[in-house]
Amino acid sequence: MSETRVHGPDVRTAHQDLHSEEGALRGEHPGRSRNPVIKVADLAWLEFEKCDLDRAEVFARDFGFGVAARTERELWLRGTYGGSPCMVIRRGRTSRFIGPAFRAAERSDLDRLARATGADVRRADAPGGGEAVDLLDPSGFPVRVVHGGERLPALPEQRPLLLNFGTDHRRTNATQRPPREPSRIQRLGHVVLETRVFGRALDWYLDILGMIVSDFLFLDGQRDRGPTMAFIRCDLGSVPADHHTLAMHLGPGTGYVHSAYQVPDLDSIAAGGEYLKERGYLRSWGIGRHIQGSQLFDYWRDPDRFMLEHFADGDLFSRDVAPGWASMSTSGLAQWGPPATRDFLGASPSPQRIRDVIEALRGDNEMDPARLLGLLKAARS
Repeated sequence: MSETRVHGPDVRTAHQDLHSEEGALRGEHPGRSRNPVIKVADLAWLEFEKCDLDRAEVFARDFGFGVAARTERELWLRGTYGGSPCMVIRRGRTSRFIGPAFRAAERSDLDRLARATGADVRRADAPGGGEAVDLLDPSGFPVRVVHGGERLPALPEQRPLLLNFGTDHRRTNATQRPPREPSRIQRLGHVVLETRVFGRALDWYLDILGMIVSDFLFLDGQRDRGPTMAFIRCDLGSVPADHHTLAMHLGPGTGYVHSAYQVPDLDSIAAGGEYLKERGYLRSWGIGRHIQGSQLFDYWRDPDRFMLEHFADGDLFSRDVAPGWASMSTSGLAQWGPPATRDFLGASPSPQRIRDVIEALRGDNEMDPARLLGLLKAARS
């Protein structure tokens, strides 16, 4: 399908300093498909299995989720925005990430997707029903595309604080006292995945789900070999969409890296972080502001070691913004904030990580010694 990916006439070929110092060079990956099967509208929810649903619910409430539904075997979590839940956690023998569910814009998209992939349209096992098509991406992640079903009503919001700026005084005769309480999550923002078959997986999401790339990262001295990370958004035409709904990077493993959930503002991130810290949870990295996507961020580990992010104030791009290109480096992850931790980078030499490296270098994938050395260099730069 690679021959179908070209720049359309409505795509800016110059980056115009919108989000990256560099744009694409001639012949580089354009970051979109001319004729995708469908164009997904958003990320619907993420699916996990965990051994202890009670413990998972305690952390979820402390992190700022609401509970949409709970049974003996399932826990559905939500934000304050109306629509679909953010996450489903099913009881399992081990704790693991299953895969993402994306929302189709139209019911007919499910039929089109089923015809193109040989899959079936079936009832979705989600609160409120709906229909779904179940797929498998090149990395081996189950990917569900859903449509219909009952939409959850909106919940009361955690209001952003009213701020004074210079001579712009919006708050007078009043103090600021953000409550020490959980950050109230508004919605699911994005998921980040690691894969050994980055190029094949990237093309699958562009060609099958119609997503488009906001930013590419490449390894220093290896740009001619193509990108090794992509920040990918939904193509909503002239309607601005999150800078990335999905991000993927090449690595020795195949799995979940983190997921991100929007909260109202910086005070919500900070006060919610203090609440989590007081309850003994591990902050992985934060607080800071990213470069790609510009989000204010704060990363935490749940009791099962999954990483989750609170974020606010992310970039929004319409379809006519072409991909930016930048060198991959640890220092390039943030505009300000503390240095990225070894925990966040996954740089600790655990037995599993060592096994991943050995298997990747022996397997039929895109990892080789040059790529591995380039990734290690990027982690130290």
